[in-house]
Amino acid sequence: MKKSQISSALSDFFFEYETPRQVLVRNRRVGVVCRLIQLGVLVYIIGWVFIYEKGYQSTDIAVSSVFTKMKGVGYTNVNGVERVWDVSDYVFPPQGDSSFVVMTNYIITEGQQMGTCPEVRENVPPPPPREMTGVCVNTTNTCEVLAWCPVEDDRIIPSPPLLMSAENYTLFIKNSVTFPIFGVTRSNLVEGIDADYINKCLYHPEDAPLCPIFRLGDIVKLSGFNFETIAQEGGTIGIVIDWTCNFDVAVKHCKPKYNFHGLYGNPSDTGQTRPSLGYNFRYAKHYLENSVQKRTLLKVFGIRFDIIVQSLARKFDIIPTLTAIGSGVGIFGVCGFLNHFQATVVCDLVLLYLLPKREFYKNMKFKYTDTPIQDPDSEAGSMETEVSKVRYLCIFRRIKPFCYDFGDDSCPVFPLLLCRSDLGANLQVNGNVTFQVYCTGTLHTHTHTHTHTHTHTHSMD
Repeated sequence: MKKSQISSALSDFFFEYETPRQVLVRNRRVGVVCRLIQLGVLVYIIGWVFIYEKGYQSTDIAVSSVFTKMKGVGYTNVNGVERVWDVSDYVFPPQGDSSFVVMTNYIITEGQQMGTCPEVRENVPPPPPREMTGVCVNTTNTCEVLAWCPVEDDRIIPSPPLLMSAENYTLFIKNSVTFPIFGVTRSNLVEGIDADYINKCLYHPEDAPLCPIFRLGDIVKLSGFNFETIAQEGGTIGIVIDWTCNFDVAVKHCKPKYNFHGLYGNPSDTGQTRPSLGYNFRYAKHYLENSVQKRTLLKVFGIRFDIIVQSLARKFDIIPTLTAIGSGVGIFGVCGFLNHFQATVVCDLVLLYLLPKREFYKNMKFKYTDTPIQDPDSEAGSMETEVSKVRYLCIFRRIKPFCYDFGDDSCPVFPLLLCRSDLGANLQVNGNVTFQVYCTGTLHTHTHTHTHTHTHTHSMD
């Protein structure tokens, strides 16, 4: 017995085939929903996946290096002291790469040496972190401190900025990028840019968009700020070099685009009072005078430039193309685009749960059967069907004034019949049969004993 069950299970596994039942529904609402879904999916695949997102291309991000060089000379006259500032004086660090600072203003404290002296801040809490001696200086109403004396006084920031000449400094940027996946290397010194061009050009977003030499005043202006305003207390400007390339065309068309942004705030907020506004730092120059170590302290206000390289290269690739097409084909199955008779999730939701005649469509879609009981007294092949357990459902397509069966294996094909309430009287059937006729909207149940078994259902919309 056990061997027979195993054999039967193996036989069922190897020699049986399952196929879904297909129902063609003629309903305007479901049809419109289906076509709208298909249209939306089509627009999504063509418009978004292929055109906007370039789903047919593979991508690569570049490995980048940046080299910068500043040129320009500044002049100041503070308290009758004239001074000339060159690149080694106003650029920090001197060998700038993708991030550097250009000094535009400063507060200088000269001749400092280690000792004790009074604080310069009066009634300004909290005091700076210095070593107190515990002695009060009555002449200044401040505490005595052990520090580099005289103590720096940075309460007043020079205005206008001392190095307004920095507006005319020039910045040379050399940038190279490599796309390792595609094996392509590009430089911002593209075709047509030679030594003669570099010696004459100055960047302009329209007239000279590929020139690698930039005037600092133009950079600040293109970022949306006023140079004098930002130069007084300092700030941060981002220079973005964008490499967006399509290698399906000639590589020479892969060229950089420059953008400029203020990184410490919006231009419209510069007049508002905010904490920690600007950019500054201190550095000291030490020296010996009569065997005494002294220093000159500078509080530097400057513009920090951050060069940001962003890149994205694309090129046709069969793998993402097939992936995009395959996903699109799968999405089209939402409402049976490729197979007109495919029952699918969204349309079934509308059909079986939202439409007024949902119970009728449920009966059309699902077939419920039990195992029929063999009648030993009947002819070979005849069956006694328990009406309470077996329910045959047939589907009709209405062609006025006729209707015929097309979609159920329990109903044989028969000639066109007039769609009348007495339809059952015209059928030649065998066995006990219960069939439902929806020709006039009224349920008619007939039971006959004939040679064939049918169940036919028709809905008048």
